[in-house]
Amino acid sequence: MAQYRRSTEKPILSVRDLVVKFKLRGKTLTAIRNISLDVYKGESLAIVGESGSGKSVFTKTFMGLLDNNGWIDNGEILFGGYDLAKFKNEKEWTKVRGKRIAMVFQDPMTSLNPLKTVGKQIQEAILLHSNISKAGAKQQAIKLLTDVGIDDAERRYKQYPHEFSGGMRQRVVIAIAIACNPEILICDEPTTALDVTIQAQILDLIKALQKKFELTVIYITHDLGVVADVANRIAVMYAGDIVELGMCEEVFFDPKHPYTWALLSSLPQLGIKGEDLYTIKGTPPNLYQTIKGDAFAPRNPQALEVDFVARPPYFEVTPTHKAKTWLLDPRAPKVEPPEYIRRLREQGVTFNG
Repeated sequence: MAQYRRSTEKPILSVRDLVVKFKLRGKTLTAIRNISLDVYKGESLAIVGESGSGKSVFTKTFMGLLDNNGWIDNGEILFGGYDLAKFKNEKEWTKVRGKRIAMVFQDPMTSLNPLKTVGKQIQEAILLHSNISKAGAKQQAIKLLTDVGIDDAERRYKQYPHEFSGGMRQRVVIAIAIACNPEILICDEPTTALDVTIQAQILDLIKALQKKFELTVIYITHDLGVVADVANRIAVMYAGDIVELGMCEEVFFDPKHPYTWALLSSLPQLGIKGEDLYTIKGTPPNLYQTIKGDAFAPRNPQALEVDFVARPPYFEVTPTHKAKTWLLDPRAPKVEPPEYIRRLREQGVTFNG
């Protein structure tokens, strides 16, 4: 498990005051609202939140993958001597995308070209970013197939995606992502399309590859059960903002933001036979409109008056744990976490990140 990052340790990637907007049907939507985040070499960072919270949009800015109607309106993304927020064209992005920062997408079938053999697709990724012969790239591609756990790699190299199972296709996508030895690997819901048994295998594979290739891994997921098994740190996102950030144990066992309470309370394993599972009432805010105060306030039964008026700053819980909630203000009334959080502490979670 990654330890506390000293203030003298330089982040591998540093985001400052990032704002991302989209133009939709003549209106402007603010998808990312002044996010700041440091990512450190070798760690596993999980970004969690409901669908639409901004997780994928946030990480797509690291690779220049925003849709044509989206743009970075403010902020910096500092990586490898560049400010990625200033990149404007594909020539600039080829310095980073695939070569230094790579991504594994959630649906392997749409990530692969059905008309090309899997070997050729891995080989293309290698040739794009390195000065190597086609023969050398082929041998490297075969080795990568072996690295990601595909048996009989030389025969499989010549096969097409439809000849692979879902789990094997995801292994091929991972092989393409790590083909050029990136420094950061972004995994966007990498197990969503897979059954439970294969999910565990893919997560174990990513952890093994992280160790072997000294990768920094960023997981994007709505599944907190996955997070407990892979992450060193957790960033909880809501309505385009990171509302809580801490080490895995801190966020699971001592969460501070009411939205984090709600997410954890929704874990199926905390349910009791005969009782309804917990659900978060209401819907996320309209991002076309300016959000006042704490964005989660309208859905929070324990919201304070100030939550509807002023956006909370980060309050430090420990040197590695902070949350944007007025409940941490010294003047705030004492509000206990819900019963589900106490149940989680008693039940315990195994951390293997």
